Amino acid sequence: MAVAAKSSHIIPSEDVSNFPEVIELNVGGQVYITRYPTLVNIPGSLLWEMFSKKSPCLIQDNKGRFFIDRDGFLFRYVLDYMRDLQVVLPDHFPECGRLQREAEYFKLPELAKSLALKLNKHSSFGDDLCDLQELSASIDTMSNLSSSNTNHISFPDNPLLLTSSTSSDLKKAGFITIGYRGSYTLGRDSQTDAKFRRVARIMVCGKISLAKEVFGETLNESRDPDRPPERYTSRYYLKFTFLEQAFDKLADAGFHMVACNSTGTCTAMHDQTEDKIWTSYTEYVFYRE
Repeated sequence: MAVAAKSSHIIPSEDVSNFPEVIELNVGGQVYITRYPTLVNIPGSLLWEMFSKKSPCLIQDNKGRFFIDRDGFLFRYVLDYMRDLQVVLPDHFPECGRLQREAEYFKLPELAKSLALKLNKHSSFGDDLCDLQELSASIDTMSNLSSSNTNHISFPDNPLLLTSSTSSDLKKAGFITIGYRGSYTLGRDSQTDAKFRRVARIMVCGKISLAKEVFGETLNESRDPDRPPERYTSRYYLKFTFLEQAFDKLADAGFHMVACNSTGTCTAMHDQTEDKIWTSYTEYVFYRE
């Protein structure tokens, strides 16, 4: 027998005498379960106002959870701050600006202030990085104008010492993605390692200048020729098919792996045996600071 769901309704706060110890929240469609003391841990915050009968009304969804119409993903960090008065963000977190806005909405000025400082520091680092890139380009230009045997360039007003390590120390930050499509056989009759992984081609995605720096002459540019170095591509591939060789080159250039993913599909089945041929596509994401 079907049971009709309760419709969303509003509860006046003066009719709410006591809250349970454990409270369920529906924040933008994301469900959170927390303790009542956590929600009122910071006096003056919006959650403190809502759950200490300072808010004019509380909204519940059709399952009785208190509904808050905000970003459900970012609310986890707001709730962490309500628990511990501090929040730990993941590396390369791209949502600092939006999280600062959520902190301001929930009336958490200290959290909003710390996020603003983090944003200003990141912006300043980006400006410094641009300056370093411009300086690196200037150094490369001056080095090309000098003779191959000259390691010191001096100017009348500002002597400048250049060594071969100067330009290598000013490496650009960025991402490079390595992708490959391989095949392998699973079955009782296929036990040899030779059939486990056959890599047809290793693709390279990323900024042109970074790809050329890392892979050099081993980079095949025939599918996307004459592309400016500041542009991006997803059509380059390597002239070799050994993943470990690609990883070695990336590690030597200062990159480290930050993510990977893989999918597999069955492409063929043999009627005479139990062997199944699978095709997989895998991507590895590398980053250099």
